[in-house]
Amino acid sequence: MIFRQLFEPVSSTYTYLLGCEEAGKAVLIDPVISAVDRDLAELARLGLTLACSLDTHIHADHITAGLELKKRTGSLIAAPEIDALPCTDVGVEEGKDLVVGNLRLQPIHTPGHTDGHFAYLLDDRLFTGDALLIDGCGRTDFQNGNADDLFESVRQKLFALPDDTLVYPAHDYQDRRVSTIAQEKRRNPRLGEAISLERFKEIMDGLNLPYPKFIDHAVPGNRQCGVCPPDLTDNLRRYCEQIEHSPQG
Repeated sequence: MIFRQLFEPVSSTYTYLLGCEEAGKAVLIDPVISAVDRDLAELARLGLTLACSLDTHIHADHITAGLELKKRTGSLIAAPEIDALPCTDVGVEEGKDLVVGNLRLQPIHTPGHTDGHFAYLLDDRLFTGDALLIDGCGRTDFQNGNADDLFESVRQKLFALPDDTLVYPAHDYQDRRVSTIAQEKRRNPRLGEAISLERFKEIMDGLNLPYPKFIDHAVPGNRQCGVCPPDLTDNLRRYCEQIEHSPQG
């Protein structure tokens, strides 16, 4: 398998490029619209054709590149079936693997950050979206999020995987790139095995996070598989502008 972890600095988003060398096909998990040129350049450098983009959930902090990638390459748009997006080509469901070449991704429904959130398991690599971050987790106060659901998703589904499973999150804000299930069980200050459900709910209720600054544009744009609004203010335009990126991974 060809693997690249790519970082978009405006929203601190990791995009994952997974390639089947034998078939010459690839998947991009959680691509960001401002980084489309970077991603296409990396695919070309590796000699891969993009089969599909794949989102973990309807993002609130960036615009997905799914639609733009489809326009430029003809790739399919894969996203959770539960969200019923009319622009989706492939509806992802738990129990139905997504196969690209020799790659077989297992979708795992992990509600809590959003009600339609999915993680994806490929061999010993788990792409957790916002459900499980390194030493943290996504917020639960928007998009039908629910702390009880997130606790169950992580503790009953993700922590049931082998301890040496590699955890690749959708975001990190401290330049960390990978963890393991064992490490998150031991060290995660919100969802580690020593934390009770009651304590987790207290933690999430006490975060007092500000209203997400891009959510009012990102959610409707992502419900269209990646449409940037035309009326962005100067301070928000960077979320959609094509900017130069250096590949990381």
